[in-house]
Amino acid sequence: MAELNFELFEGEWAILQVVWEHEPCAAPTVQEVLRESKGWAYTTVKTTMDRMVRKGFLTKERVRNLYLYRSAVTRAQAQHNELLRTAQRAFDGALTPMVQFLMESKKLSEEDYQYLERLIQNRKRE
Repeated sequence: MAELNFELFEGEWAILQVVWEHEPCAAPTVQEVLRESKGWAYTTVKTTMDRMVRKGFLTKERVRNLYLYRSAVTRAQAQHNELLRTAQRAFDGALTPMVQFLMESKKLSEEDYQYLERLIQNRKRE
């Protein structure tokens, strides 16, 4: 996967989450899903979604009198980019200290540790 370099703000993440789950979807659908958690008016959602189209995060297609939005970035691309941005900001781009920090935070369960071990072992075999 090519390294991406974009910043998704919290509201854009929320909108992308809804679009990924419901695409293609219209702005009223997104507003309805986010109404309870964000309290956003339709105009806020529509304005943000149109801005996300200009930034290249969403695509927009007119079908009769309705605009349908689709994601222009995959969930994996967005997560990859966000992880690298976090590593750059908090750990000068070094992933090993970031993983060490996460492991030492004591928030991982025994199952998490076992899963990580299997991932590492499988990666070594590749």
